[in-house]
Amino acid sequence: MGVVLRYEGTSIIAVLEGELDVATVPRARAELEAALVKPGVRSLILDLTGVSFMDSSGLGFLLGRYRWCMENGAVMAVAGARAQVRRVLELSGLTKIMPVTATVGEALARVGREKR
Repeated sequence: MGVVLRYEGTSIIAVLEGELDVATVPRARAELEAALVKPGVRSLILDLTGVSFMDSSGLGFLLGRYRWCMENGAVMAVAGARAQVRRVLELSGLTKIMPVTATVGEALARVGREKR
Protein backbone atom coordinates (compact mmCIF):
# COMPACT_ATOMS: atom_id res chain seq x y z
CA MET A 1 0.00 0.00 0.00
CA GLY A 2 1.41 3.28 -1.07
CA VAL A 3 0.20 6.55 0.44
CA VAL A 4 1.13 9.90 -1.07
CA LEU A 5 -0.15 13.03 0.64
CA ARG A 6 -0.80 16.24 -1.25
CA TYR A 7 -2.00 19.49 0.21
CA GLU A 8 -4.30 21.84 -1.63
CA GLY A 9 -5.29 24.82 0.50
CA THR A 10 -6.93 23.41 3.62
CA SER A 11 -7.48 20.00 1.99
CA ILE A 12 -5.39 16.89 2.31
CA ILE A 13 -5.53 14.62 -0.71
CA ALA A 14 -4.37 11.12 0.17
CA VAL A 15 -3.54 9.10 -2.93
CA LEU A 16 -3.74 5.41 -2.03
CA GLU A 17 -2.31 2.65 -4.21
CA GLY A 18 -2.47 -1.13 -3.96
CA GLU A 19 -4.68 -3.19 -1.68
CA LEU A 20 -6.49 -1.67 1.29
CA ASP A 21 -6.78 -4.65 3.59
CA VAL A 22 -5.91 -6.00 7.02
CA ALA A 23 -2.20 -6.05 6.16
CA THR A 24 -1.97 -2.50 4.79
CA VAL A 25 -4.51 -0.47 6.76
CA PRO A 26 -2.26 0.11 9.82
CA ARG A 27 0.38 1.89 7.73
CA ALA A 28 -2.16 3.97 5.84
CA ARG A 29 -3.89 4.89 9.12
CA ALA A 30 -0.61 5.97 10.75
CA GLU A 31 0.37 8.16 7.81
CA LEU A 32 -3.01 9.85 7.64
CA GLU A 33 -3.33 10.36 11.38
CA ALA A 34 0.02 12.15 11.41
CA ALA A 35 -1.16 14.48 8.64
CA LEU A 36 -4.62 15.13 10.07
CA VAL A 37 -3.28 16.63 13.31
CA LYS A 38 -1.71 19.53 11.43
CA PRO A 39 -3.55 22.79 12.13
CA GLY A 40 -5.91 24.16 9.51
CA VAL A 41 -7.01 20.90 7.91
CA ARG A 42 -10.64 21.38 6.86
CA SER A 43 -11.13 18.51 4.44
CA LEU A 44 -9.81 15.11 3.47
CA ILE A 45 -10.06 13.48 0.08
CA LEU A 46 -9.13 9.83 -0.26
CA ASP A 47 -8.15 9.15 -3.86
CA LEU A 48 -8.82 5.45 -4.40
CA THR A 49 -8.00 5.45 -8.12
CA GLY A 50 -5.02 3.16 -7.50
CA VAL A 51 -6.73 0.84 -5.01
CA SER A 52 -7.25 -2.57 -6.59
CA PHE A 53 -8.87 -4.34 -3.63
CA MET A 54 -10.56 -3.40 -0.37
CA ASP A 55 -11.84 -5.64 2.41
CA SER A 56 -13.71 -4.91 5.64
CA SER A 57 -10.53 -3.48 7.19
CA GLY A 58 -10.46 -0.94 4.38
CA LEU A 59 -14.10 -0.06 5.07
CA GLY A 60 -13.22 0.40 8.74
CA PHE A 61 -10.33 2.63 7.74
CA LEU A 62 -12.64 4.84 5.66
CA LEU A 63 -15.21 5.01 8.44
CA GLY A 64 -12.55 5.92 10.99
CA ARG A 65 -11.29 8.81 8.87
CA TYR A 66 -14.89 9.92 8.26
CA ARG A 67 -15.58 9.86 12.01
CA TRP A 68 -12.43 11.89 12.68
CA CYS A 69 -13.55 14.49 10.14
CA MET A 70 -17.03 14.72 11.65
CA GLU A 71 -15.63 15.08 15.19
CA ASN A 72 -13.17 17.77 14.11
CA GLY A 73 -15.37 19.94 11.92
CA ALA A 74 -13.83 18.74 8.67
CA VAL A 75 -15.43 17.13 5.63
CA MET A 76 -14.37 14.06 3.70
CA ALA A 77 -14.92 12.63 0.24
CA VAL A 78 -13.77 9.53 -1.60
CA ALA A 79 -12.69 9.85 -5.22
CA GLY A 80 -11.88 7.58 -8.14
CA ALA A 81 -12.95 4.20 -6.79
CA ARG A 82 -12.66 1.47 -9.42
CA ALA A 83 -15.75 -0.61 -10.20
CA GLN A 84 -14.88 -3.42 -7.76
CA VAL A 85 -14.04 -1.04 -4.90
CA ARG A 86 -17.07 1.15 -5.65
CA ARG A 87 -19.26 -1.96 -5.44
CA VAL A 88 -17.90 -2.68 -1.95
CA LEU A 89 -18.65 0.93 -0.96
CA GLU A 90 -22.19 0.64 -2.31
CA LEU A 91 -22.92 -2.74 -0.69
CA SER A 92 -21.66 -1.48 2.67
CA GLY A 93 -23.82 1.64 2.51
CA LEU A 94 -20.89 4.05 2.72
CA THR A 95 -22.02 5.86 -0.43
CA LYS A 96 -25.09 6.96 1.53
CA ILE A 97 -23.13 8.68 4.29
CA MET A 98 -20.07 10.11 2.54
CA PRO A 99 -19.56 11.73 -0.85
CA VAL A 100 -18.10 9.38 -3.45
CA THR A 101 -17.04 11.08 -6.67
CA ALA A 102 -15.48 9.96 -9.94
CA THR A 103 -12.50 12.34 -9.78
CA VAL A 104 -10.42 14.28 -7.28
CA GLY A 105 -11.52 17.50 -8.98
CA GLU A 106 -15.16 16.68 -8.31
CA ALA A 107 -14.31 15.78 -4.72
CA LEU A 108 -12.50 19.09 -4.19
CA ALA A 109 -15.53 20.96 -5.51
CA ARG A 110 -17.84 18.93 -3.28
CA VAL A 111 -15.88 19.43 -0.07
CA GLY A 112 -15.46 23.10 -0.93
CA ARG A 113 -19.24 23.49 -0.96
CA GLU A 114 -19.73 21.48 2.24
CA LYS A 115 -17.09 23.19 4.40
CA ARG A 116 -18.57 26.68 4.01
